[in-house]
Amino acid sequence: MRRTAVLGSAGTLIAGTLMVGAIAAPVANADNRDHGWSEARGAQVAADRAAKQGIKWTDCPTDWAIAKPIQCGYVSVPLDYARPNGKQIKLAVDRIGNTGTKAERQGALIYNPGGPGGSGMRFPTRVTSKNPLWTNTSKAYDFVGFDPRGVGHSTPISCVDPQEYAKAPKADPVPSSEADKRAQRKLAAEYADGCAERSGWMLPYMTTPNTARDLDVIRAALGEKKLNYLGVSYGTYLGAVYGTLFPSHVRRMIVDSVVNPDRDNIWYQANLEQDVAFQARWDEWEDWVAKYDAKFHLGTTRAQVEAQWLKLRADAKKSPLDGKVGPAELLGYFQKAPYYDSYWVPVAKALSAYAAGDIKPVVEASAPDMSDIAGNIASENGNAVYTAVECADAKWPTSWRKWDRDNTKLNKDYPFLTWSNAWMNLPCATWSTKQQNPVEVKTGKGLPQVLIVQSTNDAATPFQGAVELHKAFENSRLIIEKGAGSHGVTGLVNSCINSRVDDYLLTGKTDKADYTCTPHATPVP
Repeated sequence: MRRTAVLGSAGTLIAGTLMVGAIAAPVANADNRDHGWSEARGAQVAADRAAKQGIKWTDCPTDWAIAKPIQCGYVSVPLDYARPNGKQIKLAVDRIGNTGTKAERQGALIYNPGGPGGSGMRFPTRVTSKNPLWTNTSKAYDFVGFDPRGVGHSTPISCVDPQEYAKAPKADPVPSSEADKRAQRKLAAEYADGCAERSGWMLPYMTTPNTARDLDVIRAALGEKKLNYLGVSYGTYLGAVYGTLFPSHVRRMIVDSVVNPDRDNIWYQANLEQDVAFQARWDEWEDWVAKYDAKFHLGTTRAQVEAQWLKLRADAKKSPLDGKVGPAELLGYFQKAPYYDSYWVPVAKALSAYAAGDIKPVVEASAPDMSDIAGNIASENGNAVYTAVECADAKWPTSWRKWDRDNTKLNKDYPFLTWSNAWMNLPCATWSTKQQNPVEVKTGKGLPQVLIVQSTNDAATPFQGAVELHKAFENSRLIIEKGAGSHGVTGLVNSCINSRVDDYLLTGKTDKADYTCTPHATPVP
């Protein structure tokens, strides 16, 4: 799941081929109106049309910064799948062909990095940059990325002027009074209103089920009978919903760092559980910093390191650093440490420099760049999509009393991210358009073995999510990275995991049972 910093990779191949004319079965939920026959028929109409039209591949537009030999194109999809012949929107896609022989090719591998709101368009650059983790897989697969609906080059949505969105310093997310809470509630309601004003025509259709239907149309446009898919973070939920709506359309699917798909978890509860997990991972980082006190000089215990963080936070609240870095901006940078241990060293160095009297590293890492117009547009767009999808996917509490009670209670023991997370999601309490009931993720006829990859200490998508999806997708196989917590396991160097990912994608084979790997190397300053 994408936060302000981001938010954020077993089976035998099923024999037979999928007939293009076959209609995917609807989800048999009580709320069939949300995920029913009309959308299933509409998805098939759109997929049939896309299969005939294909994709017109060309060199990517210069301002997309995607160099040859990667090619770009568009796929048209219905705004509303219940009306497949109504208004269409365009989705941007890109690809690079497999590097092996024609005989080695196994089709296209489509990628989603998470979010909601993340762009997958950089995925083919794993081939052009010669990323060694993907050398074997790229021999067999075209690497295909796409911008989901509302994202980037795919009919982007917006909720506020991007330059206004980037301005700093923002209010401290941790309230000191009821007046602070009222001010944050006002900002959240205004943000929801801005989404409706700027992008209201798209909001009812910004759902995970619709993005899953888009994914199937892209599959058809690529000329693929079945889908090969890699999804990370929110991309795992997208994969889970796709596998539920289109079980017989899946060939190979890897889900990495898994959102708990339980209907009661989407999305309010998921964010509360994130708060607990982020605090645990933050504590791990502080223990690590304390271990290297000789390097960072921030203390030999977690409590001493935490005191340095709280001092920085308090100083920035009293007087924003360089006039633009307050507690909110600090959190935007420092939360990268619990997300990815690749940030453990740089975040510790920045805090260490501040403790020694040098504010420059903290300011450079945390302050917005108002001259980066394109970056600010992308950041605002990503947050708009995150909000729109999570608000539309599920019904959120509308009672402020519940939000206040739940977050006040959590903040006592898990203060690192709780209130920041609450304000980020509070627009969903006053959302202007219909909120659906989540899909009941489950195994449908024809679903092959899905490979699930998860670290035990992940903060953004806690471990229980992998356990729940493992239960929901019968015959799935789970690879556990025990004792690690970086978000996005398949992108890390860990031969135990890397080899199993390759084996699954290249042969369809997995271990006979779930497998636990030792963690990848912990950073050393």
